Amino acid sequence: MGSQKISVLGGGSWATALIKILQENLTDIGWYMRDSERIKYILQHHHNPQYLSSIKLDIDRLSLSDDIGKVVNESDILFVAIPSVFLKEALKPVEDDLSDKIIISAIKGIVPEENLIIGEYFNQVFNVPLKSIVVLSGPSHAEEVALERLSYLTVASIDTSLAREVGNYLDCYYIKPVISDDIYGTEYAAVLKNIMALAAGICHGLGYGDNFLAVLISNAIQEIKRFVDKVHPISRDIKSSAYLGDLLVTAYSQFSRNRTFGAMIGKGYSAKTAQLEMNMIAEGYYATKCIVEKNKKYNVDMPITDAVYRILYENISPVIEIQLLTQYLK
Repeated sequence: MGSQKISVLGGGSWATALIKILQENLTDIGWYMRDSERIKYILQHHHNPQYLSSIKLDIDRLSLSDDIGKVVNESDILFVAIPSVFLKEALKPVEDDLSDKIIISAIKGIVPEENLIIGEYFNQVFNVPLKSIVVLSGPSHAEEVALERLSYLTVASIDTSLAREVGNYLDCYYIKPVISDDIYGTEYAAVLKNIMALAAGICHGLGYGDNFLAVLISNAIQEIKRFVDKVHPISRDIKSSAYLGDLLVTAYSQFSRNRTFGAMIGKGYSAKTAQLEMNMIAEGYYATKCIVEKNKKYNVDMPITDAVYRILYENISPVIEIQLLTQYLK
């Protein structure tokens, strides 16, 4: 893998953070983003004007392009950091199967139209073997990566030797990779914790305090466990950083866009207004509907997810819905 071409797809916070990390270890990185004007700006000013603008980018080590087909064709390893809601549209120009590529998903979401987690999407639509798919998860926020604050990244693949090799690309003084073979559990937990963070934000917006939030998050990790154990029943420690740690940072951090989005909903914003004001994607909004649809098959008890769904998609008052939820929590 050492001589293979590595590229990042996406122009947002996580894509920019990944470029920063990879530049610690690599001298030639491809980078696709759809905005050609932003590419010109980066080449001239050496930073991303829209996301994590404090990161200084070494443009001599970057091959920037707004042609996703070209970047994909020229690459062997692809770090994918395009929001799940835009992924299908972004990949339309990619007509070939990608069975010879290694796909590393840094997307914590579900492709809405297909209702597939990212690994499944690349496997079923682009013929990428499951052994060539890696899931990159937290607990981490791109903003703290930009500040070079010590962060642990979960690197999951059914091929743990591949996960270790990918981890080597990320390993630096502020990033510690943690290797896992639980590709399904890691990816679903990353999706679900965004929904739980929405719930935490809604409660915060309604004026609930830390005492209640502790109860909510204790119940949230149990809800995540019930779902991932049903979908992919293997032995896993739900208390480890890939699951509980990722939930905690997303539910509590000031950098969490899902918590921020939820807080706006709790304060009375509509979903559309909150999205417009944030100017960033809260993956949990789309994931909530997808998980509720998926759970029709599995029938897992998910009171927090159901409550968030009713608030976002059935326009039930957050005050009423959370009051009803409090009766289920223990």
